[in-house]
Amino acid sequence: MASGSNTCVVELATYPEVPPPTKNGAGILGGDQRSWQQGAKRLGLSGDGNSSAPSQMEQVEAGDLVTSDGPFVEVTEKWNSPPINKSRVGATFWSMMVMGANDAAYGALIPYLEKYYGLTYTIVSLVFLSPLVGYAASAILNNYLHLRIGQRGISMLCAGCHMAAYIIICLHPPYPVLVVTFILAGFGNGIGDAAWNAWMGSLDKASELLGFLHAFYGVGGVISPLIATTLITKANLPWYTFYYLMAGLSAVELAVLTSSFWASTGQAYRALHQRHQSESNGGLKTALFHMPAARVSWISAGFLLVYVGVEVALGGWIVTFMLQVRGGEAFASGMTAMGFWLGMTVGRAVLGFVTPRIGVKVAISSYITAAMGLQLLFWLVPNFYVSAVAVAFQGFFLGPLFPGIVLVASALLPRHLHVVVIGFAAAFGGCGAAILPFAVGVLAQASGVKVLQPIILALLGALIVLWVLLPRIGKKRE
Repeated sequence: MASGSNTCVVELATYPEVPPPTKNGAGILGGDQRSWQQGAKRLGLSGDGNSSAPSQMEQVEAGDLVTSDGPFVEVTEKWNSPPINKSRVGATFWSMMVMGANDAAYGALIPYLEKYYGLTYTIVSLVFLSPLVGYAASAILNNYLHLRIGQRGISMLCAGCHMAAYIIICLHPPYPVLVVTFILAGFGNGIGDAAWNAWMGSLDKASELLGFLHAFYGVGGVISPLIATTLITKANLPWYTFYYLMAGLSAVELAVLTSSFWASTGQAYRALHQRHQSESNGGLKTALFHMPAARVSWISAGFLLVYVGVEVALGGWIVTFMLQVRGGEAFASGMTAMGFWLGMTVGRAVLGFVTPRIGVKVAISSYITAAMGLQLLFWLVPNFYVSAVAVAFQGFFLGPLFPGIVLVASALLPRHLHVVVIGFAAAFGGCGAAILPFAVGVLAQASGVKVLQPIILALLGALIVLWVLLPRIGKKRE
């Protein structure tokens, strides 16, 4: 056999170099120079963080390394990498605890607001409805605020709204002023909910982390009715004393959030998303009016509208229901609200590890079905203790639903739409938290608070339908 030779021609191409990530977080890992070096080393790229970026790179975006031919490799941040994420995770946990305490306080305080201000069910239900304005404003402004003031500004605004609202409530103003004040708290919840869910959903092991994030919301929901009920029924203090504590919690929230996200400015956020968004409202328009993102956005929003409405209506009216329909004592009835939020907290922490193992679509369907069965037990067995246990387990299975929809939205949508869509859906959830408990109050005024049970069961059925309408998730993404 004749021998031959092979000739290989290699053509070298020069790619434009880009500056390395700066210390303001606009880089490969959203961190500092050290994060750049660690990320480059793991990816086998050259570059010491003090000179140009690796020559094979054309553009760097948080979480993505992009070449001229498209995505090169994805780098996912972890809860402890870069190191600043450890304090950020702790700060977001604290913020969610404040939000949970805010939302759970309504139900525990309703009987005492009625007496203090001399209100009917319909009028006292306005405390649920007023945050609607704040949530609606957050839905419109979320993306704009991220682009202009970044997560640093979101931190200040979220905690600042909470603190301002609680200080005003501590002064126990006339009821119309109280109703308006809850708009501030609703706006703080809306922008914080969107920011921390979107950020946490982009991290490695998002299911577990989101489970813990929302578990801290549940922690706030547990301690809020417990402390409020104890202060009123055992210490004989006026209802507004509880908001002295809330003002203190929000002051800590302001400090830890601002210090943790200080480097996450609007400039840093814009740098991370410059490939995708040139205008502040472009992302929102794409998410709401362009398929296939619009389908995910609207179904997710509808799901959270119903889900958060169920959560707050059940947690908000359970004390009144147990007092009037089950004939419970004041303290024991207040503790059933604590049991509901405790079940939700444990469910989010525990089932966050179960959900990714059986698949989020199957898992959430199973959780809703279990909650419907427990709701039937709660409704049809007129016993105080059975009702208390049923509502606690119902909270256990309802807990993972919010993290579940965040996971699905994060899996189905591109990264630059996460804040937009999750913020929009969370704002709809805030609307559900306002509208559905208010509707229960109006119906309770006409027919008694026993209407709570069939309403909750019907809403759980609607959740199943909405969940089925979501697009399928590929096994790899799930």
